[in-house]
Parts: sequence; C-alpha cells; structure tokens
Amino acid sequence: MASKDPEKLKAMQALFMKEAEKYHVLPLDDRLLERTNAKLMGRPTVLGDRTSVTYVEGMKGMGVDIFIDLRNTSYSMTSDVEVGARGNGVIICQGGRFGGLSLYMKDGKPAFAYNFLGLSGSQIMAKNALSPGKHTIVYDFVYDGGGLGKGGTGTITVDGVKVAEGRIDKTQPGIFSVDDLADVGVDDGTHVANYGPSSKFNGKIGKVKVDVKK
Repeated sequence: MASKDPEKLKAMQALFMKEAEKYHVLPLDDRLLERTNAKLMGRPTVLGDRTSVTYVEGMKGMGVDIFIDLRNTSYSMTSDVEVGARGNGVIICQGGRFGGLSLYMKDGKPAFAYNFLGLSGSQIMAKNALSPGKHTIVYDFVYDGGGLGKGGTGTITVDGVKVAEGRIDKTQPGIFSVDDLADVGVDDGTHVANYGPSSKFNGKIGKVKVDVKK
C-alpha cells in the first residue's frame, strides 16, 4: 500500500501521531528493562524518596509502587516476632515462583530465600530453631554494586547474634511480577520458596521495618 498509495500512508501516519499525542502515547520508547524502574525513568512514585518503611501483619497484595524498591541496592529487614516451639511461615515476601524474595521461618528456623526468575534459587537458613517467645530477626543484604542485577551477601541475625550467612550470586534488575505481589505474614500468590505445611505465619508479627541503604 505504501508504494501504491503514498498519500494514504502519509495520512495514516499523521493520524497515528495525532491520536498518540491525544492519548499520551508519546514519547515512543523502545527501552524494556529500564522502563520498569520508575526512578531510573524519572517517573513519580507513591513512596517517593523514602528509604525506610514499616509494615505490619495483614498487609498483602502490595504492588511495586507501594512496596519499597529493593532492586540493585543494599537493604535490611528487621522483624519483631513471637513464635511457638515450631515457628513456621512467611514474615515478609515479594514476588513468587517465577522470581521473588522471602524472609520466613521453617521448622522454627529463620530463613531467607531468593528466587531468580524461577531458574535458580538461593537459601540462607539458621542451623538451630528459635526458642519459644519474642525475638527480633534481621536480614541484612549487602549488594556487590557495579551495575544492575549483581549479587551480594545476606546475613540473618536473631536478637543481635548472627545465625546464618550466605551468597546470592545474582539478583533480578527488573520487577519480579505484576500480579505476585508483596505480603506480610503470608505468601498469597505463587510461593517464592517451600514453606512446609503453610505459608501463613503461625506466630505473631509485631512489625517489619525495611530499610534501603544507599
């Protein structure tokens, strides 16, 4: 049609640009991974420049514009919990089977799992179960830096004592999912890790404070 009716082509091109401007399609942008990062693209976000957010049990289904951005950076998760003899279930998680992260307990042991695109996974878990009662569990991740999607070292401490440490070789530079969202006290979508009998936390979560470290 372009060769047979060039005037019609010009008219269609002009119409496209007119409608694209009307419905805010412009500017056209062929970047893929970068467009998932609001900060990188200069888009405003609900959280703005916050580097610390406190979440509580029952908050779930939090999208990427509500849950603090943990991509390509160092961060920590500090949780106040009360557990029985066999604490089990999710403290806080984001994503799911095809990419995500989760701080949880299994058979009384604090653990952290990182799921890379559903292709590979890293797990850091304490050797011993926690005693019944109140504890402060902290997961601290130190990002290697040097670009997007790099790895880092994760450490779990309980009441100020280090109980586990491990490497996460690579992380996802983009969003985990648009429908497997962030939850506190449960993993409501597909599961990031194998939690055992249930993803629902069988103790009490006071609060979970997440801090991003620049």
